[in-house]
Amino acid sequence: MAYIKKRGTTWSAQISWYFNDKRQYKTKGGFATKRDAQKWANEMEVAKDEENISNQDPIFAEYFKTWYETFKTPGKTKTTKNRYSFIYKLLKEKFPNQKMSKINRLKYQKFMNWYGADHAKDTVYKTHGSIRSCAKDAISDGIIRKNFTDRINLTWNAEKNRKIDYLNFAQVQLLVNSLLDKIKPTYISRYMLLTIIYTGMRPGEIRVLTWNDIDFKNKEIHITKSWDYDKSKILNYDSDEINKETKNRSSTRVIAVDQKLLDILLQLKENGTERLFIGPDGTIPSSSAVNKTLRKQLKKLDIEKDGFHFHSLRHTHVAMLLFKGVDLYSISKRLGHANMSTTAKRYAYMLDELKQKSDKQIINILDEI
Repeated sequence: MAYIKKRGTTWSAQISWYFNDKRQYKTKGGFATKRDAQKWANEMEVAKDEENISNQDPIFAEYFKTWYETFKTPGKTKTTKNRYSFIYKLLKEKFPNQKMSKINRLKYQKFMNWYGADHAKDTVYKTHGSIRSCAKDAISDGIIRKNFTDRINLTWNAEKNRKIDYLNFAQVQLLVNSLLDKIKPTYISRYMLLTIIYTGMRPGEIRVLTWNDIDFKNKEIHITKSWDYDKSKILNYDSDEINKETKNRSSTRVIAVDQKLLDILLQLKENGTERLFIGPDGTIPSSSAVNKTLRKQLKKLDIEKDGFHFHSLRHTHVAMLLFKGVDLYSISKRLGHANMSTTAKRYAYMLDELKQKSDKQIINILDEI
């Protein structure tokens, strides 16, 4: 039964329960009326019945840190760990020593308004999503009763939104011809660049491609693994190690390729290696080496693309398919995304451009009526 008491001009409430044969207490004060205190006590009684109560009231930032180190980052990539660590530092700065019970929607909304003013949409959504998950678990732990992240209006700085850079079709044709010019099996980086242009595979998937992964008869490439840059080892998509946030078992896939690429790759048989992209020194070219080759080729072709890199050609592959009318579902499957929404979010900029192009076509058709 709850204990309600008036202290000065305000009311306080206390409830108790037993945990491991030891009596526990939870107290809250500052209520303007006895009725408010009783309402809180009633909510706590319900929480007791549901075994969803705690007498702990940790500091917001420290609870977030304990939460992500326990449930979210074990086994994850360095990038994921850094993202959670960054959010922790933000919370520590903006909510210094504030207890979970003191965080409300107004405080959190002001925080997200401040954060969104200088960050891109994707970053704002990811940050909010992480904190929201933490708050939900805090409710499950009985630490808070209401989710202060509910019904929050997210805003962002549109100028910070990253536009995916890609080559147009004419530029791709120039690059392919340049890469093929006087090519020989020792120019491994060139073959890797051609592969990503024709397949849209992830750079890590290309690095570990073997001859057994290629079905020359049916003109298919079977993608079952990737290079784990954090752990410097091969990650098999079918293993239980698949726990990265952005990749899952949907990464295991079969993609169709054309005979031209197969003929190009067959030239590498001359090297006599199990893996396609092994250089003369017995190692796979690093991303830096491949990027160096790409920049050299772009400079030779007078194509100015600051910051353009190996992975940008995966985006270029998507752009070619989109603008040639391939449906989003097929592209999503080819890329190894978990679902179409992932593809749509990542390539929203391209889709907007495609819509503008379609709108112009529609207007031109209507003008002919």
